[in-house]
Amino acid sequence: MTTDGATCPTAAARGLKSDLRRASRRHRTKALLLIAPLALFLLLTFLVPIGALLSRSVVDTEVAEILPTVSARLQSWNGTALPEDAVFAALATDVRAARSAGRLASAATRLNYDVNGFRSLMFSTARRLPDGPLEPSAREVLVGIDPKWGELDTWGALARAKGPATSLFVLGALDLRSSPGGGVEAMPPDQAVFVPILWRTLSIAGGVTLVCLLLGYPLAYLLASLPERKANLLMICVLLPFWVSLLVRTTAWVVLLQNEGVVNSALLQFHLIHEPLPMLYTRFAVYAAMVHVLLPFVVLPLYAVMKSIPPSHMRAAGSLGATPWTAFRRVYLPQTLPGVGAGGLMVFIQALGYYITPALVGGAGDQMISYFIAFYATKTINWGMAAALSLLLLMATTVLYTAYARLVGVDRMKAA
Repeated sequence: MTTDGATCPTAAARGLKSDLRRASRRHRTKALLLIAPLALFLLLTFLVPIGALLSRSVVDTEVAEILPTVSARLQSWNGTALPEDAVFAALATDVRAARSAGRLASAATRLNYDVNGFRSLMFSTARRLPDGPLEPSAREVLVGIDPKWGELDTWGALARAKGPATSLFVLGALDLRSSPGGGVEAMPPDQAVFVPILWRTLSIAGGVTLVCLLLGYPLAYLLASLPERKANLLMICVLLPFWVSLLVRTTAWVVLLQNEGVVNSALLQFHLIHEPLPMLYTRFAVYAAMVHVLLPFVVLPLYAVMKSIPPSHMRAAGSLGATPWTAFRRVYLPQTLPGVGAGGLMVFIQALGYYITPALVGGAGDQMISYFIAFYATKTINWGMAAALSLLLLMATTVLYTAYARLVGVDRMKAA
């Protein structure tokens, strides 16, 4: 049997724990309510639009909505032989209805993404289809209008567009395509363009990141070593590009690098060259303009890390017999790796999505993948391919970030 003196502390402890849990729940609820507006804003303006765009790379219901009957009948088609006559008749019925409703162009354009010439095939078929019954059979009438209706590739394109899901755009972004037998095959070399563009994008972003690190590290070291007054003055110069529009900064490089620009005029005036150097619309111009814009994103995290390193560390290494280079390599440099990682990652991820700068100062062979995303989204209105290329870029960024996190460590980067 327990006494009152033993039970009272136990009851008080239980009451205290209950009060602490209620207080903790209240604090969590208040915190959630405080961040709820921001979370809702990000959800509606960032996550939902991006998710809707990326879904267009695998969701395809356009043809099924415009040509519903033939799409439904092709669900059970095995693809090894031409469909039965009822499928041909269903196609004729859907084409007539789509033409009357003014919706044939959308379906024809979508099918033309898969097989070149399908748009012309659909419109010529719609014009030549008789109004009455198709005699002696729908198959003979359609093949008579155009022999392509007797080819498996034509019906394969219709079957691949029956929805609701499609692999056309994702495979196209990887320079692959569906084979007539239902497998996957590589595109011909003259049509394989997107994988080389992705490698070009990664190489340009990597090169810009490396140049920014090589230029930004000594600059950040200088800022961290100078007295505070001088360092603040130089920091204003580092931050100055942020006060100017990206478009203005890029256009300034057009003025500097053109044949009659400042750089060529100066070189000619000092007789260093005999004719203007072709610097504009080259890979060099792309690197110069991008490094100019992105360099502060390396300097700032490096400066923050270097300012937190006590000078006594280098003095201690010197007092133990280390040379200045050995002390820098074994003591100072490892402590700055979080800043190197944070700055390099910020520059690399931003460089992957650059569009304006390569478009203005680069040539045809210097355009990055974002240029083609914009091209398909605004010029050809091919949202599926634009979404597939966006998904490809997102996956590449995710893979590289995961590799970086394993090699360098996210915790060390967060320390910056």
